[in-house]
Amino acid sequence: MSTFTTDRPPPAPPLPADGAARAILPPSLAAALSGCGGGGGAEMAVPPPPASPPPPPPPAAAALSDADAARLLTQAGFAASDAGIAAVKAKGYAAWLDEQFAIAPGISNYDWMISKGYGAAEYRGSTSGIDNALWRSWLSAPDALRQRVTLALSEIFVVSIDNVPVAWSSLTVAAYVDLLAEHAFGSFRELLGAVTLSNAMGVFLSMRGNQKEDAKTGRMPDENYAREVMQLFTIGLYELNPDGSPRLDEAGKPRETYTPATISELARVFTGWELADTAGTDPAAVRRPMVHLSGRFSAGAKKALDVDIPASADGPTALRLALDALAAHPNVGPFIGRQLIQRLVCSQPSPAYVQRVAAVFDNNGAGRRGDLRAVIRAILLDAEARQPAASPSSGRLREPMLRFIQWARSFGVSSASGLWSVGDTSNPATRLGQSPLRSPSAFNFFRPGYVPPNSTLGEHRVTAPEFQLCNESSVAGYLNFMQTVIAGEFAELRPDYTAELALAGDATALVERVALLLAGGDLQPATRSTIAAAVAQIRADTEAGRASRVHATLLLVMASPDYQVQK
Repeated sequence: MSTFTTDRPPPAPPLPADGAARAILPPSLAAALSGCGGGGGAEMAVPPPPASPPPPPPPAAAALSDADAARLLTQAGFAASDAGIAAVKAKGYAAWLDEQFAIAPGISNYDWMISKGYGAAEYRGSTSGIDNALWRSWLSAPDALRQRVTLALSEIFVVSIDNVPVAWSSLTVAAYVDLLAEHAFGSFRELLGAVTLSNAMGVFLSMRGNQKEDAKTGRMPDENYAREVMQLFTIGLYELNPDGSPRLDEAGKPRETYTPATISELARVFTGWELADTAGTDPAAVRRPMVHLSGRFSAGAKKALDVDIPASADGPTALRLALDALAAHPNVGPFIGRQLIQRLVCSQPSPAYVQRVAAVFDNNGAGRRGDLRAVIRAILLDAEARQPAASPSSGRLREPMLRFIQWARSFGVSSASGLWSVGDTSNPATRLGQSPLRSPSAFNFFRPGYVPPNSTLGEHRVTAPEFQLCNESSVAGYLNFMQTVIAGEFAELRPDYTAELALAGDATALVERVALLLAGGDLQPATRSTIAAAVAQIRADTEAGRASRVHATLLLVMASPDYQVQK
């Protein structure tokens, strides 16, 4: 059982002392990296956004460049390809997105795991198979937009594999991710209800088994889910204006959205829920929502924020009324909208951008609130997403696992066995320092409001959540890991570099191609020139030499600050 008893996120981890691990690279590549400015330590040196009128609309399809198309593809679907770039340019942003929304989901994570035998009795108490299933989806599933949004939602509605100690825990987490995918383009209110009654969330935030108060023993309802459903999943800590800025009281301080009494009242609503199969004998039960046991439900009238819940309401009714109240709160649009912008587009969206997205959350144009498809469409088609120059605060550090997924999708990675045996990539010294559904706490891998201390970003109060993962050890670990991965020497992953090998004789052309696919228009001429000069030093008159050129180009691009900090 996972418990989180604070109303505030934990502090950022300290940076390692001098002498932390450094990347082990050949001298020629190390010199090129030095010329590119190092690895993941790049900063988005941007000032706070000034007040400005709404940015101009995105360009028409006929005016789109390859870089324009690649930018959308990396935001909406992890990676760009020749075919993807051509499709976006031919159809335009909006029509291309419509097609992506319409792609039917492939086999679910749960069904894939069952097909591979992970429903057998010997896996009942194991976490085996879940990493395989998740990597398979994010590295290869055809519905890339849905998968990208699902990954984003998993970093808001956090559940961690390491804190779901229940029978069939791997299948439980797989079913949870499938639930996020199912609701990714649907109603926020329905998503909130499905998350609340899911087995994984029930165990992770201890709503499963929550019981009514008992005066004889002094037992009180567990407040964990009541706190986090407000703080993390719906309204946040402070009342917000439509543009995401905090509402202030008469003393100029942010107004809190709830009090300890609010949490205690809401905790009573969340009593009486239990797993459908407490014996853990049926793996299929992990896909069913929790059931209500009336004998454990707290009696009497209750409140959810300012909404009265009558004593006559049974458990399911009380839950419905409470979730309705939370989903209807005016904070939800700016609170959730801003986080989705951060996960898909940029770390510090302008207040105007947040307000435009929040307005679509409030009303999709047809009178519906919380239409996630409309919200995602608004985020990706906004001028600040399509034209980064329109916003002086544009930019985000690419998450380590997004870099890895992008590499795999850009170069057609396949699994030799079909099992996608990537494993847990959480170790920052030897792998990515991040792995899907393996957050260390309910607060995700990084906080949405994180401002890096002792930095240019910190001086300008620029939020940059992903930098909470960035330190000397993680930078070195990422470079060493990707050096092995890119060379096709990691696990059973097999990249396809056919197009790149065909250009290996021309270092400049090779760098231009890789820069377009991975960085769109973000790789500066000086960076491209530095990398091309380093790659040209590698002889290309043998098959091994040409492969080395390709590997070096990919590593140097993926190590450069121009790539890692997406504009």
